[in-house]
Amino acid sequence: MKSAVTFSDFVDAFRQYDRYDQFGYDGLKVLYDYLVEMEADTGYEIDLDVIGLCCDYSVETVEELANMYDIDYDIEDNSYMNEDEISTACQESMRQAVLDYLEYNTTVCGETPSGDIVYCSSF
Repeated sequence: MKSAVTFSDFVDAFRQYDRYDQFGYDGLKVLYDYLVEMEADTGYEIDLDVIGLCCDYSVETVEELANMYDIDYDIEDNSYMNEDEISTACQESMRQAVLDYLEYNTTVCGETPSGDIVYCSSF
């Protein structure tokens, strides 16, 4: 017999295991929404296993992921851009390269409002 887990229950479980800070509120929201959607899509009920989820999923900034996985990125012709435009283009190029890399190698659960990426890190 299984019971439905609300987002509040989900957050409380991570707090009970002292794992809340591993994802933070926004990261947990992305992970929760991803898992609920996966259950709906597959019809398979997922057991709430905080330690297992912490082993299988992570949240990182785009910059951290680019460094961790040595992901190359660049923008092509930037001769017409000012410094702010180059910076913005580089950030977007890095973000897209990281997402492409993760989507090719693993599962991306989603992005937090601040742009951090929640993904399956057990690949």
